[in-house]
Amino acid sequence: MSIQLTIDFPEEVFSILRTDPQTFVKELRLAAAVKWFELGMISQAKAAELSAVSRQEFIYALSRFQVSPIQMTPEELTAEFLADEQTLGN
Repeated sequence: MSIQLTIDFPEEVFSILRTDPQTFVKELRLAAAVKWFELGMISQAKAAELSAVSRQEFIYALSRFQVSPIQMTPEELTAEFLADEQTLGN
């Protein structure tokens, strides 16, 4: 199921951004997904799905938006590493 939303923008927005409406919509979806991923609201996989791109393309987009693909604190990363180490050691 999908829901269609209508958002009104002034016509100038397309010339200011030097884009057409279809490209603008794609970029808007991608920008929203990147931000929601950055805030920890959604996973990479969900963000890629919302952006209608592959996960690989989404990771490349993160670089373009200067957002790290790893959204973990150093403490979380250490805890995950130690948990994996224990699992492999057993």
